[in-house]
Amino acid sequence: MKWALLSVWDKTGIIDLAHALIRLRFSIMSSGGTGKALAQAGIKFTEVSSYTGFPEMMDGRVKTLHPKVHGGLLGRRQIDDAVMVKYGINRIDLLVVNLYPFEAMSEKKMDIKELIEYIDIGGPAMIRAGAKNYHSVAVVVDPTDYPMVTDALSRGDLSPDQRFALAKKAFARTSAYDAAISNYLERMDGRLPAIYTAQFTHGRELRYGENPHQRAAIYGKTGIAGAEPVQGKQMSYNNYLDLNAAVALLREFDECAAVIVKHNNPCGVAVDNTLREAYITARNVDPVSAYGSVVAVNREVDQDLAREVSSTFVEVITAPSYTKEAKEILQAKENLRVLLLPDPVVQDEIRSIDGGALIQCTPQYQEHWKVMTHRDPTSSELSALQLAWKVCKHTRSNTIIFADSRRTLGIGAGQMSRVDAAKIAIMKACDSLQGSAVASDAFLPFPDTLEAAAAAGATALVQPGGSIRDNEVIAAANRLNMAMIFTGVRYFRH
Repeated sequence: MKWALLSVWDKTGIIDLAHALIRLRFSIMSSGGTGKALAQAGIKFTEVSSYTGFPEMMDGRVKTLHPKVHGGLLGRRQIDDAVMVKYGINRIDLLVVNLYPFEAMSEKKMDIKELIEYIDIGGPAMIRAGAKNYHSVAVVVDPTDYPMVTDALSRGDLSPDQRFALAKKAFARTSAYDAAISNYLERMDGRLPAIYTAQFTHGRELRYGENPHQRAAIYGKTGIAGAEPVQGKQMSYNNYLDLNAAVALLREFDECAAVIVKHNNPCGVAVDNTLREAYITARNVDPVSAYGSVVAVNREVDQDLAREVSSTFVEVITAPSYTKEAKEILQAKENLRVLLLPDPVVQDEIRSIDGGALIQCTPQYQEHWKVMTHRDPTSSELSALQLAWKVCKHTRSNTIIFADSRRTLGIGAGQMSRVDAAKIAIMKACDSLQGSAVASDAFLPFPDTLEAAAAAGATALVQPGGSIRDNEVIAAANRLNMAMIFTGVRYFRH
């Protein structure tokens, strides 16, 4: 006789699975909420407490923690048979378990005394026991695997490869579960934990990494990580990086905006009354760099914008939606990757380094804009400063951004010298910088950057402030009749 033990929090598909198991002549063992669901569906099963001879106790904390359960999972066929017979231990051939929803409940900000009851003990213990003995016990932790399991059993049995795949998935689940508990408890005091564990699911292999000689994969099911083209080629490693940068910057804007990114830096950003005009303006900031770029927009793509995007080489476009006509136009570009703009995901930033990782989180914070000069910025200058500052936050350091109230004019990114960043931005300017605004991602240690910007025609500047030479820079701004604002927040991007 074959036995299946069913114990699930998520009841999705469990009744259909149980019916299938009955048809396949399995005897079912269960308890608690799963047992109640089976009983309501009229499915015969054996209570775990009846099988073990011990009742559920301690408000359900102890149900399956018993040698007759774990012996049935761990017992080696042809090796432990005599012991199992001696103690009346049934072989458990199929284990179907999913766990108390600690991850979901931990987001509800409940008291720790209540939350701790959602830490599953018996479930992980059974999963690990069954997965260790995967040659004899099939362990199923994901309801999406039920059809595969029933199909295989109806054909005779699960293959060794299928059993091993289920075991790997089982150990990955208990690992992720323990990591979620550990990370939550470690961070209860608001600090990053001494031991940080991260696990990402839904891994998909990419053609290659940053370069063809490198291997790569993308993990995750939400946000940018979960974004897959609704049209076009598979996303590449570099596509994902550029898309991540483009979408992060796009989310700074409520007004109709277009962002164009190349090699993880914006090469054109604009706002306008229509998406088509915003895109054309952004593209014209640096049309050479925009070739082969990633485009992100925050309004529905219509046929007018679709024609513009199709008129040049674009690698990826993302938008909240697309009209039917726009989709038909974009389909003519077979390799163009067309994606829906994903919802944002709040999480820690993880970057690997030799021998470890750097973890960064961004708590709630507030900038404090303060005019430091004799002259306040005009309303148009203030609008330009706000746009330049938004772009500055998402451009590699050191960075200097020139802008007017509707577009970037010049972008100097990723330079070791702030003055050089200003010179590059001036050199690449798409139009006159007369009356423009400037943003610097970090404080100006000397007046030289401000003086270079003023010489190019800029009349207002925004920066974090905080240099020991702030007074010299403020004096230079007053001498040049520039309005200057300190924000109090630095935006290095390494």
